[in-house]
Parts: sequence; structure tokens; C-alpha cells
Amino acid sequence: MFLVMCSMHSLAQNIVPMKDFNNYFVNFQEGFFRPIEIQPILSYKAGDEVVAYIDTRGNMRIYDGIERKDVTALNVEYQVSDHLVGFKIASGLRMWDAGKYTSLTNYGRGFVVKDSILVFEDTRYQSLNVYWNNQVLPLVTMTNGLSMPAAVGENIAVYKDNSDTYFCFWQGQTFEIATYNQEQVDFQIGTDVFCFKDPYTQSFMMFDKGEFFEIESSPIKSYKSGRGFIVYEDLNGNLWMFKNGEKIALSNFSTSFWDVKDDMTVWRENTYLFAYTNDEKIEVATYFPAEYLLKNNTFVFRNIVGGVSALVDGKVHEISNMRDSEFEIYGNKVLVKLFNQTAIVFSEGKTYTN
Repeated sequence: MFLVMCSMHSLAQNIVPMKDFNNYFVNFQEGFFRPIEIQPILSYKAGDEVVAYIDTRGNMRIYDGIERKDVTALNVEYQVSDHLVGFKIASGLRMWDAGKYTSLTNYGRGFVVKDSILVFEDTRYQSLNVYWNNQVLPLVTMTNGLSMPAAVGENIAVYKDNSDTYFCFWQGQTFEIATYNQEQVDFQIGTDVFCFKDPYTQSFMMFDKGEFFEIESSPIKSYKSGRGFIVYEDLNGNLWMFKNGEKIALSNFSTSFWDVKDDMTVWRENTYLFAYTNDEKIEVATYFPAEYLLKNNTFVFRNIVGGVSALVDGKVHEISNMRDSEFEIYGNKVLVKLFNQTAIVFSEGKTYTN
């Protein structure tokens, strides 16, 4: 049985898509499960605000929580982020952004779709381009062979020009990083920030909203970026966060594991699992989970009995004790897929079952 609610008051509707026990393709929205397709679908890819899918006849469709839209009946390659959809038919590259379709090029090759940018190759002009804020901007025209950027984050792209000089694109602007010739540089990109080790000086550098900072002058072990902050491990095993100009100590226990995504940082101290969220260190569990996912301000993990628990907005919730259930994150909602094709959605402190 479906409970259906259609809300038109917001253009950005949360997407929590799934196939139910009838093999219908449905979406959880505002406490209800709403059918998108009654006929079986072939595949789908989803972000927080949009899902693209191939229906039973091979047509590509898009659903944004308000209406279902036909895109193409042709063979298509597609990618989906939380807000954008990019799709390529032969060499024609198109995109969807908040209900608007844009033709990017008829000579497309590689492309990457992220939350607020789409980076693509145009083989006609041998150029690397970016879609951002309803406009297409050229990044570089290549003379030595076209190639995709060195790294692409949710709203940042790092790329090289013909002289092997690295640049980054952020908020409609380009910033020169440095020239490293053939040296390999590992850029860890988040949202509005990225970090890297200078291969010549070994300094640890950070780009933060248009400015570059030296965070450490001596070598470090590893590093990652989140939404507006970076986290790194020094040579002594100490785990640090750098956020809004402040260096924050997370752990000095030589952690054997740590990870960062969006607003969340998690790490292991001996057998204990900790997280840093909402500017607070939280003990999550006294064991290390076999599986987990990080997204936005949510950490969902396999609990000690094989079920699913989640840290959402600073609180740990046990969602299900059914073993081997699959789980996904959409926004700050947790979708748990049970073995019998039913599902549990954890949303705003409540659980819903279809």
C-alpha cells in the first residue's frame, strides 16, 4: 500500500529512491512513499535532490521530487550529483540543472558531474570547460593532448595548462597554484577547500575560499578535505583539523583509521570509534564497524549485531537489527534496504517502513 503526498511548496525536494517489494520504483518524501514508476526500471543514479533512471523500454527519465520528465529514448551515458545531471548521447553532451536543460557541446568526451560544477572535454576545440552557475566557462585549450583535470571536487576543479602549471577553478574564478613539471601531486578536494603537499618543499598547503595557506612546514602522513575544513595526520600519528583559521586537535592516539566526507570526520582510537560533528567530539561505538557510509552530516554503519545504526546530527540511533541489510544516505536521511524488499527510512528522528 502506498501513502501518497505531493508537496509543491519547494522546488528542491529530497530524493530517497528505491525498488519496493512489488518491484515498483518509489520515492520517500515528507513521510510518505510515492510511486515514480510502476513498470520495472533497468537502472538508476540519485543524489539528494534528483534521480535519473532508465525505464523498462530503455528511455532515460529524471525525477526531482515534483514531476517525472522524459529525457531521451537513445542509448545514453549519464552521471548524477546531488543537484545536477549530465548525460551524453554519442558525443553530444547535455545537462539538467533545476529543471533546465542545457546543451554543452556536440563534441564531448570525458565529463565529471559534481554538486555545483560539471567539467567536460570538448574535442572540437581541444578545450577543457566547466559549467557553473548557469554558464559555460573555458578553463584551458590544450596543445599537447586533451586530458581531464587532476582532481574535481563538489565546487572546485584543479587542472594543468600546457606549461604543466596547476590552476584551480572556484566560484567563477581561476587561481594559479604552482608549476611542478612531472611531479605527482595528490590534491584532496572538498567543498570550498582543498589541500596538498608541495612535492618540492614538502610543505602542507591549503586552499580556503580563494586564499592559499601553509598549514605545516614539515612533512605529514596523510590528509583529506571536507566542507570548509581539512583533516590531516602528522608524522607522530596526531590527527588535526584546520577550520576557519583554527587548528583543532582531534586525536593523539596514533589512530589506525580515519575518514572525512562533507561535514563529518570519523576515526578509530584502539577499539573505540569517534566522530567530530557540529564542532563536537562524540564517542560513536566501542567497536569498529565492518561497513560504513559518510555523507553530509550523517555516518551510517554496520552495528555489532550486523544491523544498521547511524550518527545523525550528533546522536546515535539504532535503525535496524536485521543482518546484512544494505544502507544508503540521501540528505540526512538513511535508507535501509531489507532482505524481503521492504525498506526503512530514518528521517528527522523517526523511522518509516513501506
